[in-house]
Amino acid sequence: MANYVIEDQSAAHFMTFRVVDWVDVFSRKIYRDIIINSMKYCQQNKGLEVYAYVIMTNHVHVIWRASKDNLSDVVRDFKKFTGLNIIKTIQNVETGESRQDWLLKRFEFAARSNIRNSDHQFWASGSHAVELLSEKFIYQKLNYIHENPVRAGWVEKPEDYLYSSARNYANLPALLDIYLI
Repeated sequence: MANYVIEDQSAAHFMTFRVVDWVDVFSRKIYRDIIINSMKYCQQNKGLEVYAYVIMTNHVHVIWRASKDNLSDVVRDFKKFTGLNIIKTIQNVETGESRQDWLLKRFEFAARSNIRNSDHQFWASGSHAVELLSEKFIYQKLNYIHENPVRAGWVEKPEDYLYSSARNYANLPALLDIYLI
């Protein structure tokens, strides 16, 4: 996935955060919850405005904006924090991760090809950030995000998937407060 530069730090962007090698980490609730809790933290402490999100098994799609005009910094901090915490959770024997050795070896191998990493690399480089410039494009990306679990065959309707902002847009109880578009 190519790197896209966030030029306008105050604009809303559609982004994708992909686990290295498309590893299906978020098939486990414990790791999805780390993502949700980290987004909440960034909302409360870093000025993150979340307009849409979906957590799939190996990637996360979002529409984000930073109220402090520092979206690149928020993305960097979010990816660093979540990556480190997910690795620590995998390493913790008490979590009972049956794929522990395999996952850690995957992330160690990925880190070897990136000089910025020390022991493990969780997220693939970049975030494919695309600035949302038109109303048509905004709704196209919003629909794309919410239809992901439907296309995967997990749910019949987007709002049935708990780890998605489609629930917010359907006025259902949701895991994260967001700004509606």
